[in-house]
Amino acid sequence: MRHADDYSRRMTTDSTLASLNARPVPQWFEDAKFGIFIHWGLFSIPAFAAKSGSISDAFKNQYDYAVAQTPYCEWYWNAIKVPESDSAKFHRETYNNAPYENFREGFTHGLDQWRPDDWADLFAAAGARYVVLVTKHHDGYCLWPSGIDNPHQPGWTSERDIVGELGAAVRARGMRYGLYYSGGIDWTFNREPLRTLADFMGSTPGGDYPAYADAQTRELIDRYKPSVLWNDISWPGDLANEVKLFADYYAAVPDGVVNDRWLPMTPEREALKTKEARAAMDAILKPRMQNAPSKGIIPQIPPHCDFRTPEYAAFDAIQDKKWEATRGMSHSFGFNRNDTDADYESVETLVRSFIDAVAKNGNLLLNVGPRGADAQIPPEQVSRLKGFGRWAKFNADGIYGTRPWIRFDGTTRCGVPVRFTQKDGTVYAHLLGTPKGMDIVIEGEDVPAPRLPMHLSSGAKAVGSRVPGGTKLQLAIPLEPAPAHCFRLA
Repeated sequence: MRHADDYSRRMTTDSTLASLNARPVPQWFEDAKFGIFIHWGLFSIPAFAAKSGSISDAFKNQYDYAVAQTPYCEWYWNAIKVPESDSAKFHRETYNNAPYENFREGFTHGLDQWRPDDWADLFAAAGARYVVLVTKHHDGYCLWPSGIDNPHQPGWTSERDIVGELGAAVRARGMRYGLYYSGGIDWTFNREPLRTLADFMGSTPGGDYPAYADAQTRELIDRYKPSVLWNDISWPGDLANEVKLFADYYAAVPDGVVNDRWLPMTPEREALKTKEARAAMDAILKPRMQNAPSKGIIPQIPPHCDFRTPEYAAFDAIQDKKWEATRGMSHSFGFNRNDTDADYESVETLVRSFIDAVAKNGNLLLNVGPRGADAQIPPEQVSRLKGFGRWAKFNADGIYGTRPWIRFDGTTRCGVPVRFTQKDGTVYAHLLGTPKGMDIVIEGEDVPAPRLPMHLSSGAKAVGSRVPGGTKLQLAIPLEPAPAHCFRLA
């Protein structure tokens, strides 16, 4: 039988949840479009992961120990606990199985060369409107001098306030500042090696961890007032705890936003902590993963969020719910010492995927993985940020502050993909490639045909006209090669 106070608590939670879900997404986040994600920590010293393709490929091809074989270098501490993993072999041969904690010294020394203002300058020049720093990843190491004691790993925090220093630099350049926190997993509270997807899903610590995660998240809110509260994996507390945290966060940061990785603890999730339940779940998941296409990760929708976060994935159509595509430039978020230039996506691919997301009501949160030894962003990543920024500088009007048009996609008569955005009654057509010649026909009777459409990056005017089945743009000179071309229509 439900007690009266339980019923009262449920009604309060439900009513508060309804008010949270009625809250509109702040305009700044709708307008921002492009953010920088930063995965950087002790894992950036060994900087190693299996070269097994994408994370989807790892679960498809090596399910029985896929968690230790993912390309995510930030999962190194778990990977070295699984003897047959590539990371465990590397750790034996390179570090003679030294404790993971030993990487703290090298990371701390690397901070002597860290210049947060240089990072902020680079991000601003790339066109970023916000920056999200990983403050604590699954290894539990905190990049700020937390006042919340870790009962299982005392002193497991940076003495230098990395979170605060970067925040000051980012905000000084007019960008918003967000903070990531690994709420669902902390390997200092649960040290069990994780092999399968069910192991991973069932590894959220219990006991004293939910109170610890809540206290640290509140400390981050109180101390840094983040514009984005980006939790990962899930939340170790129940729904009532989570709703109270959201309400307090919005009170402290009225125009803040939270992502979608906040599934609260439920009896079903609690049951996955048993080996029997995980084995049963793996029996279901393994054939699904082996037969699934490699499309990244799309988190389950929680009771409340301001935006969705597909990882190395994108939605196929315009979404009513705001979303944010999150990805690294290579298959890893954390720096991988073995990544060559060929392992990183090209500027063209990154720009085109960005435009695609914006046309569907999304943002792009593009990750950088700095080195741990010297606190520098690798040149392969710097070059892509600079290339991205060069494109964004001259095409900003068609991206920032825009909203989806009546449809997101189209094509030119010569086969170049097109994406559409609109702002204040103006429609923008983004060509995801460079057509040859001086006549471009964008197919579709609904495409506006202004008299003098403008090519944003050059400022050159074209001549627009309606032709059967579409709109023709007649250029004075052929387009120069570029990742994408944006035309202001009407």
